[in-house]
Amino acid sequence: MADLITWSDDLSIGVQEIDEQHKVLVSLLNELHSAVYEHHGSEACNMILNRLIEYTRIHFTTEESVMRLLLYPEFEHHKMEHDALTNQVIKFQTRLVSGQTSMSFQLLHFLKVWLTKHIQESDRRCGAYLLERGVAASWAPHVEETMKKKWWKLW
Repeated sequence: MADLITWSDDLSIGVQEIDEQHKVLVSLLNELHSAVYEHHGSEACNMILNRLIEYTRIHFTTEESVMRLLLYPEFEHHKMEHDALTNQVIKFQTRLVSGQTSMSFQLLHFLKVWLTKHIQESDRRCGAYLLERGVAASWAPHVEETMKKKWWKLW
């Protein structure tokens, strides 16, 4: 069975930490796809969906924090996209847990299309903005250096 999404440079925005988080999202979506395809059952699928939802929240928080700090002009619209997806998935999960629906390839297709489109359009614009503002492709060394400074510990 093929993956639902195969990571490629088409999904890269050029900011390493965000790209790495996107890879995790792709991996979780592929894991959910495998569970549905292999008929692992609703409990197993719901556990993976829970992990996907939780990681998505972490990822959205990371992106939104960086956008807010660097005064990204499209922040409000970008956050609205995040919120809309989060609300849709939570509604679906509620229906799944209550037995009103089941995990389906239709949901997987929706998530695949949403994620790839969001990365290739909204996140790519954001990535270009971040890189223009001097955010390195990888900001981890800058964060580590900042945390060594005494003023950071007082904050």
